[in-house]
Amino acid sequence: MKIIIVGCGKVGKTLAEELNKEDNEVTVIDRRYAEVESLSNKFDVMGVVGNGASYKTQMEAGIEKADILIAVTGSDELNLLCCLIAKRAGNCQTIARVRNPEYSEEIGFVKGALGLAMTINPEFAAAQEIARVLRFPSAIKIDTFAKGRVEMLKFRVPGESRLNGMLVMNIAPKLGADVLVCAVERDGEIFIPKGDFRLQEKDVVSIIAGPKKASDFFKKIGIETHQVKDTMIVGGGDTGYYLAKLLQPMGIGIKLIEQNEERCNLLSELLPKAQIIHADGSEQIVLIEEGVGQAEAFVALTNIDEENVMLSLFARSQTSGKIATKINRMDFDRVIKELDLDTTVYPKKITALYILQFVRAMKNSIGCNVETMYRILDDKAEALEFVVKDSSELPGIPLEKLKIKENTLVACIIRGRQIIIPRGKDEMRVGDSVVVVTTTLGLKDIRDVISVRKQ
Repeated sequence: MKIIIVGCGKVGKTLAEELNKEDNEVTVIDRRYAEVESLSNKFDVMGVVGNGASYKTQMEAGIEKADILIAVTGSDELNLLCCLIAKRAGNCQTIARVRNPEYSEEIGFVKGALGLAMTINPEFAAAQEIARVLRFPSAIKIDTFAKGRVEMLKFRVPGESRLNGMLVMNIAPKLGADVLVCAVERDGEIFIPKGDFRLQEKDVVSIIAGPKKASDFFKKIGIETHQVKDTMIVGGGDTGYYLAKLLQPMGIGIKLIEQNEERCNLLSELLPKAQIIHADGSEQIVLIEEGVGQAEAFVALTNIDEENVMLSLFARSQTSGKIATKINRMDFDRVIKELDLDTTVYPKKITALYILQFVRAMKNSIGCNVETMYRILDDKAEALEFVVKDSSELPGIPLEKLKIKENTLVACIIRGRQIIIPRGKDEMRVGDSVVVVTTTLGLKDIRDVISVRKQ
């Protein structure tokens, strides 16, 4: 596909790198010559220096033949203008990053009026991810498939857990749990486990199951599954506002600490059921006085990454509750992971992932049948949802008789309303949605990793 990206910030760079890996023809536009040159040289993409909202610049970038234009500059208005011009100049699909909460209330109108294929709000997307894990605090991260009917949950094996020392093949018969272990992280290594893989304390395990089955599984291994009753949020910016707005209907009590008095007054009007505290949340005495030790969840959402990390580490020393931390910069991902901060959320990474999912879904019409895609395990593996088509030779053959590529696992089969955690005798049928976990990145078709075994 021919894709134009306007804006060479962190999101633009991530998109350029990932889309280029998947054999797309990528062109980037930015006013800054140094950024365009750096990106062009590093990822072998085309570069145009100029204003992305200029008709002339877009024509130079090849808008007439483009399939998608993605506008991810720092300005909402510029992004929308870029998309409007692209629709008229090239009649391509358009995606805009729109962050201002004022637009969020009317984004449906804006999307329809400008003919946008998709809008993405990084702060709202980050708030949604945090809200999901507060609903299920045992999980570090939750991804969804089949429109929410199937979940992939990531959690750490506690020291006293029944899972410690258990073989993967014994989980279902010994615990009576209808879940599938699809990935394990241990000491920096990534495993797509087979039945004889033995779990250990502190392993970070990803399982796949329906929401109720997952809840039953956690209860059987002695991990609490109820959503938090209350949460303390430090930082009343856009993400803090969106998160509080999402948590209120869930019946979760909210204590939000914000340093700016004017912002506190606004939040008090927008969130009448939340407790808004005007104070400096970076001061330990403030957190202690406001009850951080008794909070079932603590969320650090200031605009400074280092402050969020320190706040979360302090909160961990005070409470056994759920901890979530917003990180803006993606450069130190590996270092931050070693700090064991529980759940970390990267708005820029989420934005890039959502857009990549949309681009892959668009490819359905030109040979790719990927419905949903998540990068997991430090981007070293993917969990993908495919639709089995009648042109495939796979339907009707038991999984045990198929040739499945090394480090690839058929994790789930969704057949109508039925969710099947597959065993060797199960088979795929035409129309099924199939979730596959694999270390082979950039898949376009399930037949790239699964084929009929030759007799």
